[in-house]
Amino acid sequence: MRRGLWFVAGAGAGVYAMVRGRRAAEALTVDGLQDRWGAVTAGARMFRDEVAQGKAEAETDLRARLGLVPHGRPELVAPSSTTSPGTIPEISSTDEEGTT
Repeated sequence: MRRGLWFVAGAGAGVYAMVRGRRAAEALTVDGLQDRWGAVTAGARMFRDEVAQGKAEAETDLRARLGLVPHGRPELVAPSSTTSPGTIPEISSTDEEGTT
């Protein structure tokens, strides 16, 4: 019984070593290295897209909390004085006391 157990353990270790060796040899071939490089670039691209999406969502949330206009949409402001279209409002100057 002991010999059988050691035989099975040795055979299992041998199969495990063969599989690991074959995988390592395949990974170090040109095709294996190209596959790994492709996976790295795809992962980096996905990470970049996730970061950009997170930045856009954070900016939108921040603008909503601060009451700012959405990015890329100009804000229309009502005129501060009642002037007719085409006229230039008069600019008044004041001194230190606030009189004109």
